[in-house]
Amino acid sequence: MVPDDLKYSRTHEWARLAAEDIVTMGITDFAVQQLGDIVFLELPKVGARTKQGSPLGVIESVKAAVDLYAPVTGEVVEVNSSLTDDFDTLSKDPYGKGWMVKIKISSSAALAGLMTPGEYQKHVEQETKH
Repeated sequence: MVPDDLKYSRTHEWARLAAEDIVTMGITDFAVQQLGDIVFLELPKVGARTKQGSPLGVIESVKAAVDLYAPVTGEVVEVNSSLTDDFDTLSKDPYGKGWMVKIKISSSAALAGLMTPGEYQKHVEQETKH
């Protein structure tokens, strides 16, 4: 399932323009399924600066530890700290209650480097063939 109201990164983060200058970010259902049982999540603090494509946190599962990458450049204005105590939310509702951070951006052009839902779906299909 790939919601069509989001933009996507090649590293499986999603971004939703929630307000004129606020982007909500999380990881895709595909990423959650690939990770399996999540055991640790480190998110940035409010006020942290993000740069599109640069690490902003870490997620660990029984299978792997991977960086979380910022889908946009900006400043973290809100963190979903409840996720660090309830990893099940990520698998149950990755596009809703499983959001990770909200980032204040300078312009909506910040989303320009991200994939459309169709492009992301093709990206996932390519990855699963290998």
